[in-house]
Amino acid sequence: MRFRFENNVLDGDLRELICDGAAVPLQPQVFDLLLYLVAQRERVVSKDDLISQIWSDRAVSDSALNSRINAARKALGDDGATQRLIKTIPRKGFRFVGEVREETAASPARAEAKPDPPRAADRPAIAVLAFENMSGDPAQDYFGDGISEDILTALSKQRWFMVIARNSSFTYRGRAVHIGQIAEELGVRYIVEGSVRKADNRVRITAQLNDAVSGNHLWAERYDRELVDVFAVQDEITNAIAAAIEPQIHAAENFRAHRKPPASLDAWDLLMRALSHFWRVTRRDHEAARALLERAIGIDPNYGQALSVLAVNDMFGVHLGWAELATVAPVAEAAALAAVRCDHEDGWAHAALGSVCFSTRRLADALSEFEQALALNPNFSLAQSYYALALSYAGRPKDSFEAAQRAIRLSPRDPSLAIYHGIAAYARFTERHYDEAIALAREAIRHRGDLTGAYRVLAVCAGMTGDGTLAAMALGELRRTQPGISLHWIATQLPWANDRDREHYLEGFRRAGLR
Repeated sequence: MRFRFENNVLDGDLRELICDGAAVPLQPQVFDLLLYLVAQRERVVSKDDLISQIWSDRAVSDSALNSRINAARKALGDDGATQRLIKTIPRKGFRFVGEVREETAASPARAEAKPDPPRAADRPAIAVLAFENMSGDPAQDYFGDGISEDILTALSKQRWFMVIARNSSFTYRGRAVHIGQIAEELGVRYIVEGSVRKADNRVRITAQLNDAVSGNHLWAERYDRELVDVFAVQDEITNAIAAAIEPQIHAAENFRAHRKPPASLDAWDLLMRALSHFWRVTRRDHEAARALLERAIGIDPNYGQALSVLAVNDMFGVHLGWAELATVAPVAEAAALAAVRCDHEDGWAHAALGSVCFSTRRLADALSEFEQALALNPNFSLAQSYYALALSYAGRPKDSFEAAQRAIRLSPRDPSLAIYHGIAAYARFTERHYDEAIALAREAIRHRGDLTGAYRVLAVCAGMTGDGTLAAMALGELRRTQPGISLHWIATQLPWANDRDREHYLEGFRRAGLR
């Protein structure tokens, strides 16, 4: 459905707002809110209606709701004073009061402008076989099936993979078929298989990821649990397996990409190479990742995943002092919005938009986008960690620490594990738990010896505790990883919601000896 009012066209199919023939960039939730208000214009829409329809009944503050309303008004050239199109009805809610004409289909010219979704060929295909019941009791098949189905569902949410449907992959149950034959028949490269053995109140689950073309085992793990709560155990193990599989496939695909001649690289190969640099978190790798992502987007301008990683890479570079916010933020925001348009159900796209909002001091919007990313993919550990970071800067360190701990538990072998520990360390610093913050920062450095954020936390904790030796070491390493670090940079570039937290951080650096 398309709606015309004044000089605007709101296209629900293309998810676009056009004003005087030009597209107006909108955050996804703002678009959804505007579309809902226009569609429901015959009545007053309550706050509860909006929370139910736009936020899926998640807890939302009045300030977050008002920021979306204000953003929708601004996009239409309206404001809270005139309320020409979006009117606030005191103690009742909101109503769209503009004169609207409806159209049932997009015109051919506009339909051709719709971005193509990422092609299936751009993604590796994976099949999850029914887990074998090793208990000797056919009545226990349901438990293995539940694990397999949940893994399949969780992998589908990650959007990186084309996941073969259950009806196809489960047809091999109880048949002695070589995985190479299964891969050929299903058209996949990767296969997840496993087994379940239940005895009394305990269960042992094994899982294995195979590269069916090469015959290599890429990853395997065993889980022994007590069955106090069957469904809780099923959820825990499902999440652990799904979180472990994504980085393993990325690593395998990157290895394949590096074996190809440079001239034969396609957009997927370039993206995998870029990710391998992105996970290393160094300035040189940051720049290498950006160059590869730009090449991938040059091949496919509507490649949502490459656009998402480009935005995240740019904003992380800003946070670490490797890139100028004013230079890269407009490009990163355009890339993130394009990624959401390509696939608004991709958690990476919302995490990308959240990272832009975070660095540009729109913390309420950042938290909302990270929450949306996690609603779409609860196993997305990177979004969980960025959410934790935004919570700290928003003045919610306790919630931040808990979110960082979830990221660590969710993905204990993650390439970004050091970052998760560093974020947990910063949350503890914010709460004045300096000794615990130092321990967590040291753990981050144990995983990664050149992590800028961890040295920042070490420096400010050393400053606040009066440990001159630790302060000198931390500042020395920090200046190596971020040569331009200064009190001015910290005060102007990091997005705190309140002055008290900013001053606490600056005081730690002053006492550590930074000028």
